[in-house]
Amino acid sequence: MKSRSTLAAWLGGLSAPRLARVLAVRKDAASSPEPRTVGELADRLQRPGSVALTLPRLTLPSLQVAEALAALGGRASRDALAGLLGATDGEAARSLDSILEGLADHALVWPDGAGALRMASSLRQAWDAPLGLDHPLEKLLAGATSEELRAMLVALGIKPPGTKQQRLVALVEHHSDPGAVAEVVARAPSITQKLLARRADSATGQRQFIMFGSPGPDLEPGARWALDRGLLIVDRHRYGPARMPVEVALALRGPEWHAPFDPLPPSAQVVSVGSAEVEREAAAAATALAAQAASVLSACSASPPARLKSGGIGARELARIGKAAQADDTVVRITVETAHAAGLLGRDGDRVAPTGAYDAWAEQEPAERLAVLLQAWHNLALTPTQARDEDNKALPALAGAPPCGGCLQARHGLLHAAAQLPAGRSVAIASALGPLVAWYRPLADSSPQDGTPFATLIHEAELLGVLARGALSPLGTALMEDDAAELTAVCRRLLPTATRTARIGADLTAVVTGTPSAALAALLDYVADRETSGTASVWRFSPGSVRRALDAGHSPDGLTADLAAVTAGPLPQPLSYLIADTARGHGRVRIATAACVIHGEEPALLAELAAHRKLAKLGLRQLAPTVLVSRSPLDATLTALRAEGYAPVAETADGTVRIEKTRPPRAAAPVPTPRRAGTAADRRDAVRHTARTPATVDPNVLADRLLTAPLTAPDPDPFGSGVPFATDTEEIVSGYAKRLSYTDVRQLAHAIDTGTPLAVEYVATSGNRTVRTLSRLELDPPYLEAWCHLREDERVFTLSRIHSVMPS
Repeated sequence: MKSRSTLAAWLGGLSAPRLARVLAVRKDAASSPEPRTVGELADRLQRPGSVALTLPRLTLPSLQVAEALAALGGRASRDALAGLLGATDGEAARSLDSILEGLADHALVWPDGAGALRMASSLRQAWDAPLGLDHPLEKLLAGATSEELRAMLVALGIKPPGTKQQRLVALVEHHSDPGAVAEVVARAPSITQKLLARRADSATGQRQFIMFGSPGPDLEPGARWALDRGLLIVDRHRYGPARMPVEVALALRGPEWHAPFDPLPPSAQVVSVGSAEVEREAAAAATALAAQAASVLSACSASPPARLKSGGIGARELARIGKAAQADDTVVRITVETAHAAGLLGRDGDRVAPTGAYDAWAEQEPAERLAVLLQAWHNLALTPTQARDEDNKALPALAGAPPCGGCLQARHGLLHAAAQLPAGRSVAIASALGPLVAWYRPLADSSPQDGTPFATLIHEAELLGVLARGALSPLGTALMEDDAAELTAVCRRLLPTATRTARIGADLTAVVTGTPSAALAALLDYVADRETSGTASVWRFSPGSVRRALDAGHSPDGLTADLAAVTAGPLPQPLSYLIADTARGHGRVRIATAACVIHGEEPALLAELAAHRKLAKLGLRQLAPTVLVSRSPLDATLTALRAEGYAPVAETADGTVRIEKTRPPRAAAPVPTPRRAGTAADRRDAVRHTARTPATVDPNVLADRLLTAPLTAPDPDPFGSGVPFATDTEEIVSGYAKRLSYTDVRQLAHAIDTGTPLAVEYVATSGNRTVRTLSRLELDPPYLEAWCHLREDERVFTLSRIHSVMPS
């Protein structure tokens, strides 16, 4: 609450333009319904979920500054922070001021009334041990007794004051002086000095665990001397390790040690490149991708791929589509993922089929088609060409994996990193952009299969023409500005119009340069087999392909006329002969539809049945003097004949007479009315929540309204039960683990906070469902890092894929 009140006070002291800027930067936390007071805005800005949305967009030095401030307890002067980072003067100091200004715009770090820097409490909890440092001495000694504090002061040679608070202040003041700590350590036994030096270098390394009460005789050698003087602290109220206060660790690391601080992005070898070269290569890549994407979706339209039982399109179906479209696996995956995100593909039962929007998309020019796919790729919360998971198992496409914010931030970071290159310059090797992405988006996710950082993402960008010759192309610039109209205009400038004619040769091939129009591609796909696809597509005619077109209802004359209309010259004679020869043998055997067969030994009786007017509804057709076929089912035909006075009998599949038995009628069991979950008030609240439509609010108007509103502080109510979250960890877990009940959320949060093992039911990206026993849990939203006893290795689990929690 103290951190929240200082944030509210700082927000209340801002001018309306500055507050409007904070609202614009943190629109994720200040979205509709709009906050009514500065206090309510402060509550929202401090929520763990709000901070979790902001952190992935910060640069590396911004995260380094935030971690350094967290290591200082979340509150420190600017000079203390600069000293820890080694940014006391020069360019480093100016960069620190700029970074602090940016963190303030995100409402993550702000100055309080006493001139110190404060940070959001939920941001401090983003690190378990920032910079490998533990909590300050004052916090670690919160449970110590007055007598214990007196004993520590006596061991240090300090006269103990009278009260517990005075003793705590004296001990903190002593340990806050690096020189005083160094003098104490200098008098320690050599074995204690080695222990403290080792612990200071890796404060989060292996620790000696101590049970309730005083330390036992099994302590590390030399630990007792340090515990008696407050250089190591034991928490008597719970299981836990002996901990080194941050003041002691910093003093032992020495004045020359500084926290990592990289205010400048990593350097990369750059070369000169002309804009014309970039546009030319981008246009070639985009043209090829547009043609191949049209081929892939055309293959999906002709034969929709089947879905796996676990969801998604498997490797076998992807290979079939790639063979039909003459495209590799990377192109197939990126096409189906972007097309699905754009609404061109959708689930149809156990298959994935084109939607109605696909037909309109296929009729457009290549530029408009590509713009739709590029926009979808830019906003994809996954890496579409990632073919294997962390266990090297094949991943299906369209698997319905939970959104990957790190993947989205990696894509945006790549565009931002490429845009920062000087004009007329590009990186000599495209992979050199990987370290730049890691600097601009340090929390971005790279695919497990990447040999170099973000290699898969960079390859996707080159494939789409977003990157060319190691520089950002005009397509990438339009994507980064998120301007759909400009993106379409750039595509029209770079991509040629659709080709509507083909060059058909005497070798029974049809060649189309560029991207074929939808009508031309459909015609050639009907009557020929595609051999290559890209900047030039090739089809080959064969008896089988022509027969396929005739089976689809095309006539020989119609095929000849359609092909003659799209060829640049006269239709080659070999193709005309092929169509005529194939059509000559087509349809020599015919198959008719029949629901049942009527046969008998009297031709006159069967002829009478075929001509009977009242039996016309059966759709009877005479195939032979003693054989009729009916389009109606057997029982319906039998009933109709008997109603007209005939005496037919039904046969079984083996030709014997069917014995008819009538079962006595029975009433169906009543179906109980389904129960509705929740109370009436819950349902009314749900309806009101569904009907509420967010509205766009001007940040300047909202800033004025917030500055004049009173300060309020509503209590959290996570599940509508009136019970607030017990810890911040519960709130973070519940924000991501949507499949867990509140009980499971509390159990998982308790295990994370206390370090106790537990078992979870987990569904992997491939769809496999397993029960994993986990220990050494570390929360890294939206992920959970833990030791997996099933794999006997460290693993990263997605919180949204945890379906239940149980004791280990």
